Amino acid sequence: MLDVAGFDLNAIDSAFIEAPYTTLAELRRSSPVHRNPDGSVYLTRHDDCLATYRSRDMLSDKAEAFGAKFGECPLKVHHTTSLIFNDPPYHTVVRKLIAEAFTPRKLAEMERLIERIVNRLLDRVEDLGELDLIADFAMMLPTEIISFMLGVPEAYRAKLRGYSIAILGALDPVVPQARMEAGNRAVEEFGAILSDLIDHRRCNPDAAGEGEVLEALIFGEYNGRRLTQEELVQNCIFLLNAGHETTTSLVGNAIATFLDHPDQHRRLLDDPSLIGTAVEECLRFESPLQIGNRLAGEEIVLPSGMTLPKGTYIHTSIAGANRDPAVFDDPDRFDIARKPNPHIAFITGIHVCLGASLARMEGKIALGRFFERFPKLAADGPRERLGLARFRGYTSLPIRVR
Repeated sequence: MLDVAGFDLNAIDSAFIEAPYTTLAELRRSSPVHRNPDGSVYLTRHDDCLATYRSRDMLSDKAEAFGAKFGECPLKVHHTTSLIFNDPPYHTVVRKLIAEAFTPRKLAEMERLIERIVNRLLDRVEDLGELDLIADFAMMLPTEIISFMLGVPEAYRAKLRGYSIAILGALDPVVPQARMEAGNRAVEEFGAILSDLIDHRRCNPDAAGEGEVLEALIFGEYNGRRLTQEELVQNCIFLLNAGHETTTSLVGNAIATFLDHPDQHRRLLDDPSLIGTAVEECLRFESPLQIGNRLAGEEIVLPSGMTLPKGTYIHTSIAGANRDPAVFDDPDRFDIARKPNPHIAFITGIHVCLGASLARMEGKIALGRFFERFPKLAADGPRERLGLARFRGYTSLPIRVR
């Protein structure tokens, strides 16, 4: 039996990042509210994570924590200004304004755009035959979509994933100095690009392209409040981060998982109508976002019976919760027809992912069309993991489609 008594989330290594599920299972069994040496706790049971996300007493504001972690720098400005690490009333204002990007009308517009992007990318995949799925497909899909949403010119698009990984990588429990410096450069460089794009759209409000949401963010109001230039820039960076790496990893993780489970691949080929539940199972089985955080604004009693005092810093294991046998039958089995499937890949509560509907749409179109076009695929070399604790994905996934 694995000994997890000395487990420290702030000192995890590459072995845990590569294969976390055995450790998470033992934590869930023997130490579900695990106390790290720094006093924070790591939750691995579904009910505990769900209760934490749904409690209005749990805070997302990280001004104090990020001040201590980053000091005064661009990363601190970004992560304390963007939607995800804030609470009402600021969170309410920004969420209402960003929600304009995900209305049914906008999603219908985006669906047509996604279909065209996917078809064009699949034509390229067919021409290549042998490819790195991440660089040649999974990464290009959200790059194109977010570029349209933010009005990013083609000249800058190749840099977007690098910006996203650099900024998100600084959120890991342990951040080397070189990664911190890369994150700060990414915030500065992409922030400057976005500031120019925002200024241009402000002067040319009627020139927005298909799928663009800058106009709604710039001119939108909620209770008479508009976003400042800094808030616009940082929340546009948030839109990149929220939609880029997670979509890349959803597609990459899904293809890798189907390669590892040929029976489920054949099942989907025989019944393409399963694509909806298949996407949900991919989100559960290899969740792109693995770890979340909250600060206890008040004392909370968890479903497991543990009481956490006010001020406790909480790490939620989305990966652990999504394989909890108390909620999912045979949780380590990949089952594309799994129902019900109450995974928390998109979190829940007031911080539930705004782009969940868009992400599901991207996944269904991209994966459905991919398997329809290329029913025969095979691995074509070793895979390389992203190497981050908070986000699970690949940097390289060589495959053959003929």
